[in-house]
Amino acid sequence: MSDLKLNPNLRNIAIIAHVDHGKTTLVDFMIRQSGLFREQEHVPDRIMDSMDLERERGITIAAKNCSVSYEGLKINILDTPGHADFGGEVERALMMVDGAILLVDASEGPLPQTRFVLKKALEQNLKIIVCINKIDRTDARPQAVLNEIYDLFIDLDARDDQIEFPVLYTIGRDGIALTDPNNREGVQGLKILFEAIKEHIPPPSYDPEKPFQMLVANLGYSDYVGRLAIGRVFNGQVKTRDSLVCIGPNNKKTPLKVVKVQVYKGVRLEESELVEPGDIAIVAGVEDVHIGDTICNALYPEPLSRIHV
Repeated sequence: MSDLKLNPNLRNIAIIAHVDHGKTTLVDFMIRQSGLFREQEHVPDRIMDSMDLERERGITIAAKNCSVSYEGLKINILDTPGHADFGGEVERALMMVDGAILLVDASEGPLPQTRFVLKKALEQNLKIIVCINKIDRTDARPQAVLNEIYDLFIDLDARDDQIEFPVLYTIGRDGIALTDPNNREGVQGLKILFEAIKEHIPPPSYDPEKPFQMLVANLGYSDYVGRLAIGRVFNGQVKTRDSLVCIGPNNKKTPLKVVKVQVYKGVRLEESELVEPGDIAIVAGVEDVHIGDTICNALYPEPLSRIHV
């Protein structure tokens, strides 16, 4: 194997949060502040919860994923279901990322849903950024909550280096992030959060000598192009009209020609001429595809480690 390379202009993160701890509102402001919408364009509230966009474009995708841009950096954001009942979907989402934002309410502290997903993230050695949210609440207790988060990491057998996480304080509904909950001087929206992602979340790595390989982590459907395979590109590049092969269970190989390749831009899917290694791709053109399959170069049909659902 050759030395791995990094894709420095890309970050893949998951967001871990208990219900009502402010995940959707924070992501709304990340999208707004990334400049993806025109100045006078109407931006709906709770963008990540909107199923209307999916219906409008004839697309059905279970996971709520999106991307934002920051100073030339593309940040793919993958939502994670919080409950243990969705364990399979949680593990699939975490396999596509290199780090996570742990978002915790400044009053309620870490709750059971947080614990379950954080445990999975630590097992996968993801880099964690802690955001203590809603510090404007009258009953906010950010220092006590931070201590509870440290206790949770220790209880989950986190290594010393995993416990040395960066800590930010956020007011999601105002779209601001701080390093000190008692000092809002010079605050610039979520700039500190974007900088933390850029600095602390590692860029995706890939083998420059390997041809295209993508692990299918989720499935979707489009009224226009049929079944969609959603996954992370681990090596190589993919473009429309490429001839590929889908490797399924028991090493079954199904030839396919890519009808369309899309990536996340904001909350929408955008057609892309070329998808680079590390990015999250949505590939149309294969009907017989399952979660855990590898889509790869037909001349070098080498499967990735299979996801077991």
